Amino acid sequence: MIIWVLVACSGQKLTVEELRDPAACADCHPDHHREWSGSMHAYASEDPVFRALNERGQEETGGELGDFCVKCHAPMAVELGLTTDGTNLDEVPDHLLGVTCYYCHQVDAVEGEHNNPLRIAGDALMRGGIPDPVDNKAHDSAYSPLLDRGELESSDLCGSCHDIVTPLGAHIERTYSEWQGSLFSDPLFGLNCGSCHMKGRDGVAADAEDTKLRRVHDHSMPGVDIALTPFPEREAQRAAVEELLDDTVVANLCVQPPAKDATSTAVIVYLDNAAAGHSFPSGATADRRVWLEIEAFADGERIWSSGVIGDDEAFAEHVASSPTRVNKLHSTLFDEADQATHFFWETASIDDDDLLVAHTTLDTTDPAYVETVQVRPVSVTGAADRIRMSLKVRPLPLDLVDELIDEGRLDPAIRSEIPTFTLAPTVLEWTAGAPVNTGNLSCVPEPPVNPG
Repeated sequence: MIIWVLVACSGQKLTVEELRDPAACADCHPDHHREWSGSMHAYASEDPVFRALNERGQEETGGELGDFCVKCHAPMAVELGLTTDGTNLDEVPDHLLGVTCYYCHQVDAVEGEHNNPLRIAGDALMRGGIPDPVDNKAHDSAYSPLLDRGELESSDLCGSCHDIVTPLGAHIERTYSEWQGSLFSDPLFGLNCGSCHMKGRDGVAADAEDTKLRRVHDHSMPGVDIALTPFPEREAQRAAVEELLDDTVVANLCVQPPAKDATSTAVIVYLDNAAAGHSFPSGATADRRVWLEIEAFADGERIWSSGVIGDDEAFAEHVASSPTRVNKLHSTLFDEADQATHFFWETASIDDDDLLVAHTTLDTTDPAYVETVQVRPVSVTGAADRIRMSLKVRPLPLDLVDELIDEGRLDPAIRSEIPTFTLAPTVLEWTAGAPVNTGNLSCVPEPPVNPG
């Protein structure tokens, strides 16, 4: 439902064509425009990995992939008939690329739950989350709960683009459905997409006459991905992504102190999806690489390790050659022949390995209860006197990137731009002599998330 608030005209207002250009928003909304300009929404059509995958997908399906990718990555260009498959984006005017200001603020209905089912009005009335917009000379304004960060309904707008079902029916991105079934979507708890990804601050929505002090919201919308080529606000966006990730997972490192002559050391890592309103990782989970890095030492020498992967080392190559099991958190895609694949257009099923989000209740006796804590037992070879760990996150798999580079679809320089984040709160270290504080375990920090 949209509550219309018509604004009296005063002067020559911007035309629809002018409103489609994000630059037209910059004069009155400089902060919002600057934040958006460095966002992955602004970068969605520029992303070289997106372009390379779309190109390969169109070739391998004989064009049957159509607008599957581009209707989310360049929705205004699709809406206006400027592209049907995303292979001609270099010919589309820059102001119509990406997910633009006009596109989101023109949504007047959500007509499904995945693959971008948004209905666009296409008029000169800009919808937003302010119930009493101030008259202005630029455009007419309207209130819509779909753009109100204070309303759970706003997640319908965000989520239905961040939920993807492949042409073969595999539900490969489920951020929205994960949130729908979670405690976060319960009206009593009341946290939506914007609660985490569009943090609020007190300010004015526009630099114009008679504007009021309001609660306005960050439009950089950080998640996991960052720009891989020169782009506005790169450092600010990376910092925002790191801050968001650092707030997500709570970890505990527990060790059963070994005897001096022991041949192994028992370690348990507890991982709790404490803050994400969806699973962790979420979204394109098959492209994420999330893993535990664990090192064990004795008398100052490293005696054992797992998941110590260089920033330029492909995760798959490390796992294939590692003598120890790597604890990972990401999904795997499978084609119709049940063979693993990187490519969504081939995907018929998906195998998950992630941290679940809390569901509807915190009562452990309720059938709807979901345990958000994962217990990861680790057997270290040798008697360790010091163990350290951290949780690593890489937005894209380097083996996929290497394949696209080898095919000539991707600039080799892109490879070194893919970050590996270390979640700061998960950087933990246990040392011999630390108190036994949970059963027969010595845990850092104390107490553990789930003493089990």
